[in-house]
Amino acid sequence: MDPMAAALEAHTTSRLPLFALALASFGIGTTEFVIMGLLPDVAANLGVTVPTAGLLVTGYALSVAFGSPFLAVATAQMDRRKALLLLVGVFIIGNILCALASSYWLLMGARIVTALCHGAFFGLGSVVAASLVPQHKKAQAIAMMFAGLTVANVLGVPFGTALGHAFGWRVTFWAVAVIGCIAALALAIWLPRDIPVPRMRLAQEARSLGSRQVILAMAISVLASASLFSVFTYIAPILLHVTRISPHAVTLMLLLFGAGLTLGNYIGGRLGDWKLMPSVIGILVVLVPTVAVFTYTSAGVSSAAVTVFIWGILAFALVSPMQMRVVSEAADAPNLASTINQGAFNLGNAAGAWIGEIVLTAGLPYAQLPWIGAGIAAAALALTVVSYRLDVRASVPAPVYVRR
Repeated sequence: MDPMAAALEAHTTSRLPLFALALASFGIGTTEFVIMGLLPDVAANLGVTVPTAGLLVTGYALSVAFGSPFLAVATAQMDRRKALLLLVGVFIIGNILCALASSYWLLMGARIVTALCHGAFFGLGSVVAASLVPQHKKAQAIAMMFAGLTVANVLGVPFGTALGHAFGWRVTFWAVAVIGCIAALALAIWLPRDIPVPRMRLAQEARSLGSRQVILAMAISVLASASLFSVFTYIAPILLHVTRISPHAVTLMLLLFGAGLTLGNYIGGRLGDWKLMPSVIGILVVLVPTVAVFTYTSAGVSSAAVTVFIWGILAFALVSPMQMRVVSEAADAPNLASTINQGAFNLGNAAGAWIGEIVLTAGLPYAQLPWIGAGIAAAALALTVVSYRLDVRASVPAPVYVRR
């Protein structure tokens, strides 16, 4: 075989496992976020209020936050290929249970089961993706896997929402289960069978995760995510009742939001490599008024569309830098850092959806909900400034005093 053909074969061989990982992350991202576009349908079908249905987002996110780390530890010493297939199997079963759920609480339980694989898959998948390529391409490999999550917001969520509106919300979960089966087949065929399994030193990693800057970084991740989900969980009823657009137009708005997320993911990665914490501060400085102004712009179709797009850019521009921040500050915890940071984001998802449910149940109009998101984003900005000042203080050498 000539060198060019060999290089092409090696490139294709490394791409196929990454594509399989991206396909699985696409399915996981779709099932996490598509429920938001289907909340009114689910609430009407199961006989609950929309805010109560919004707690399905909270249940999923809490399962990721508190269940995934245990699952990550349980699979840490397993063969990587078998562990990923096991996690995708849990995902498939969970979505089938969602499609079959005959009551609100059965659907809640099914969502919790589905979420167990989420953080563990992305944590383990990141390690596997990096192990498949040379050192200088590891970040690109991880980015390719997470591209599935981004594409889920661009394509999976809008089209899953449209499918649910046309044929019933249960059909959406059947479709996602099919995606999971295809991803499992791709992983089984294309993942290597000899992926190394590094030794896990749990006590050492736990100590690394307890440092002040790691805790601050995770707290910022929680607040940034809570800011998004306190509003975005209820984006469908906001667009239906405040903007007064059709269910079909809601799908187009979600597509626009997903396009913003994709652009934000690209921008955030570039900014994170440039100046990480100053970039996070700058993004949050713009995010706070953007979310707040949605209180007014949600009343018009064009103004709402522009705000939703910019909001998507800013919201996802934070994800990559904060992931980098946690991993860099927890350098001695390679096995748990990425999984637990996924848990931090999802704890914010849960908190945001829960806060939204509380204020809406208390009587706050949908149109005023963005004020809550803006307030939480302001709290994230304050913590980011504190964390950055600690960095600056640590980098300044202590003064040397000379005795006279």
